[in-house]
Amino acid sequence: MQKRRVLSITAKQKGFTLIELLVAITLMAVMAGLGWRGLDGLMRSRDINQTRVDQTAVLQTVLAQWRSDLDHMTAVPSISDASLAWDGQTLRITRRASTPLAEGSDAGLWVVAWTRRDGRWWRWQSPSLQDRRSLLEAWTRAERWGKNASADDRNFETALIAIDQWQISYFRGNAWTNPLSSATSNSPPDAIRLVVDLSNKSLPTASTQSLQGLLSIDWIRPNFSNNKS
Repeated sequence: MQKRRVLSITAKQKGFTLIELLVAITLMAVMAGLGWRGLDGLMRSRDINQTRVDQTAVLQTVLAQWRSDLDHMTAVPSISDASLAWDGQTLRITRRASTPLAEGSDAGLWVVAWTRRDGRWWRWQSPSLQDRRSLLEAWTRAERWGKNASADDRNFETALIAIDQWQISYFRGNAWTNPLSSATSNSPPDAIRLVVDLSNKSLPTASTQSLQGLLSIDWIRPNFSNNKS
């Protein structure tokens, strides 16, 4: 009697059929695929966000350098264009050097230049200048660098961000004007407007940055006071 009961219990126990196993495996595979796709999407989003954060940080650094060059702009009587010159392609600035010398003496001046070449914004900076002759040589060299840079000139340049175009406007006499059509003045403008196109149309798609569009920055001369009657 007991033996018959054991056989009856054993007969009632059933395992998974082959079809049920295949269905379970298929469901697990689908769930694993969906999970991986979601994880891959999260990783891609994280990488894109990190790239944009890095690019924004680089852009902010470049614009901070732009403002610093203008803030430290210094008029030099020996240079007829008031230490600020724009020829439609290159902007040249004479500024106070910000890197102190080891012995603590006057760091002198720098000639810096900004231009667009090969789809990128570039900045050129001379060594520290202590006399009028070296200053004039650096001023001329910066102009040459902007038009046709030699191998030696390129040793003093820094590649910045990718841009498609850039424009400069001067603010004088309560009006914005094109520097190329403005009347010659021995004093720097009251303000300078920079417009940069970040579209990067001239660079390969694989190397373009995600930051795009027009960026407009106004620099105002520190001692400028616009008093209107």
